[in-house]
Amino acid sequence: MREKLAVTIADAARAARERLGLTQVEVAGLMELSAIVYNRLERARMLPSVPTLVRLCETLQVSPAELLGFTRPAKRGKIKPSNVDPPSLHQLMNLARKLDETQRQALITMAKTLLR
Repeated sequence: MREKLAVTIADAARAARERLGLTQVEVAGLMELSAIVYNRLERARMLPSVPTLVRLCETLQVSPAELLGFTRPAKRGKIKPSNVDPPSLHQLMNLARKLDETQRQALITMAKTLLR
């Protein structure tokens, strides 16, 4: 039972991470885990604690039901609804959250310049 659950969580986490265009190291950093621990989670070598599972859901933007295998993730190749942001935008938002206010203002100025 534990092994099957570990595999289910690992597969769902990997699929969600890839949908967001993030690396294992980036997800580990966002979750404040070591990259080694996150890698073990994605290889089904460990089960996350409940608090880690919650952080995993928040970071990967998936429901606990999806991570636990109660729902199926969207199949690859299907057309995404127009209201779904591309993975690069998720990656940019995750990086921007790590910046302090001054750095975010500089990023906003750069984005406005790029839009001209």
